[in-house]
Amino acid sequence: MWALRRVPNPLKDTRISIGASYAASARLQTWSNYIEEKAIIFESSQTISDKRLSLLRFYHSTHASSNLPVGRCGLSSQAGAESSGKENDLEDGFSELETAANAETKENRNAQDETQDGLDSDREPSGDEEDVEGTASNELELSEAETDVSHKKSSTRRTASELFQAIISAPGLSIHKVLDKWLEEGKDLSRAVIAVTMLSLRKHRMHDRALQLSEWLETKKQLDFIERDYASRLDLIAKARGLQKAEYYIQTVPKSFRGEVIYGTMLANCVIADNLKKAEEVFNKMKDLEFPITSFACNQLLLLYKRRDKRKIADVLLLMEKENVKPSLLTYKILIDTKGLSNDITGMDQIVETMKAEGIKPDIHIKSILAKHYASGGLMEKAQEVLKGMEGDNIKENRWACRFLLPLYADLGKADEVERIWKVCESNPRFEEYLAAIEAWGKLSKIEEAEAVFDRMLKTSKKIRARYYAALLKVYSNHKMLQKGKDLVKQMADNGFQIGPLTWDALVKLYVEAGEVEKADLILQKACQQNQIKPLFSSFTVVMDQYSKRGDIHNSEKMLHRMRQAGYAARFRQFQSLVQAYINAKAPAYGIRERMRADNIFPNKALATQLAQVDAFRRTAVSDLLD
Repeated sequence: MWALRRVPNPLKDTRISIGASYAASARLQTWSNYIEEKAIIFESSQTISDKRLSLLRFYHSTHASSNLPVGRCGLSSQAGAESSGKENDLEDGFSELETAANAETKENRNAQDETQDGLDSDREPSGDEEDVEGTASNELELSEAETDVSHKKSSTRRTASELFQAIISAPGLSIHKVLDKWLEEGKDLSRAVIAVTMLSLRKHRMHDRALQLSEWLETKKQLDFIERDYASRLDLIAKARGLQKAEYYIQTVPKSFRGEVIYGTMLANCVIADNLKKAEEVFNKMKDLEFPITSFACNQLLLLYKRRDKRKIADVLLLMEKENVKPSLLTYKILIDTKGLSNDITGMDQIVETMKAEGIKPDIHIKSILAKHYASGGLMEKAQEVLKGMEGDNIKENRWACRFLLPLYADLGKADEVERIWKVCESNPRFEEYLAAIEAWGKLSKIEEAEAVFDRMLKTSKKIRARYYAALLKVYSNHKMLQKGKDLVKQMADNGFQIGPLTWDALVKLYVEAGEVEKADLILQKACQQNQIKPLFSSFTVVMDQYSKRGDIHNSEKMLHRMRQAGYAARFRQFQSLVQAYINAKAPAYGIRERMRADNIFPNKALATQLAQVDAFRRTAVSDLLD
């Protein structure tokens, strides 16, 4: 790995704008592998070839090449932070960005994981949502993720399952008594059991309980903490208690363990929390400590710029070239999707060719991204060609591709192809295929078919998760079928499911589509009061947008405040909606520019035009006459 080079007379720092999304990001497989001490740590740095430099030329902007020094590159949100103008389309990120080799393994493992514990999680989806984002978190799987449950001894898995059930059954927020009793009874508390238990808690987004377990283990000296254990604790603190608490915790970590893994974990959580300022500070801190510039850190910046300012992607690519950091598969995925979102199909194809020239084959995820953007660009034949390539010569042999193909064929409006692919799965569907089929039939407005898939899933499986209900609920929401949605939620309650973020999101959108915005707001308010798992970002914005359309300034401001209370940092998207509320109300927005500046939000041309309309001190022909 390469240390950051410094020069005797450093050039003027180039300040780079970064931004992030709770849903904008990737499953950080490379970083996870580093923490898990597996074979892959980071991609080895090597000289960037002329072919790879073509990536930079695709994204090169005037300000990027001449100002970025070879030596020190700081990060700041204030330089050139004007967005590219398609902010509404950039509320996205990546999920399930594993390699093609991992995809089939994961698919096979899902069948086992679905039958592990009986607790429903209603957690965020792992797959593709409307624009490659889903609600997928930039989830950092830390030390617990090192344990592949399917490869552990059955006795370890049984013990871990028992411990998990004991923890989640503990009344209140304290689990220490349960753990003390476990210890008194002399039950297994090996690192393997702890790892599997932690993984289960993380899967169900029970970060607070996982954090309590980690704290208890250290207090009782049941585990000799190493760097990845401290990183795991840091990650849980950030998720359960916020970035400020996580930042304080770093100072308590022994200096010998306060290394790249710790700060990389903090950086990832800043990305998850969409905290622009903190992400900048952490990245600069890592450089001050002379940690190597890695593809992991660069990919984080790319994800941030993909959302906030696509022009600045050139800065990161130039930095990678200067520091001889080889683009990873994730790097190419981000760049391909960014070009696709900009409707630059030619540029997208060029990046694919560059990737192939470097010996990196497009995996199933890249192919699905390409197909989606070809379809949205009206290139139906090219999209179909990609999908046929995903199928291969025998779709039955490439069964794991079915869950990608179902919604993609639906995007093309190919009901016959959806039916054909579903028949391949129909004899013994996997859970992800059920989800994909429900989504596909919903996109095609074939509600009865979607319901039939759902009913079959209920009949053939003893235990299903709430997110499968949420999939059908989303179909009802998209088609404004309020009564059916209510009945489905009642069915969930009758079956003992705990309502979580996905169900809240679908319910909120269901009521919004039905015109009952106040009811949607009330559901969101109750969800926030549960104080366990915060609602999705999209749940807030869909309600805020409705208030904005009405010119309801009070409720628009209220939604912005509640989003902050829920832990979401200010984003461009929120202020765009808020300013529109003032415009529709024909009211001036005093101090709105200062508020945006305080949150490191800088307007693009479209928002600047909106701001001019609500400027209380703007000069007009009438005001000049009156003066």
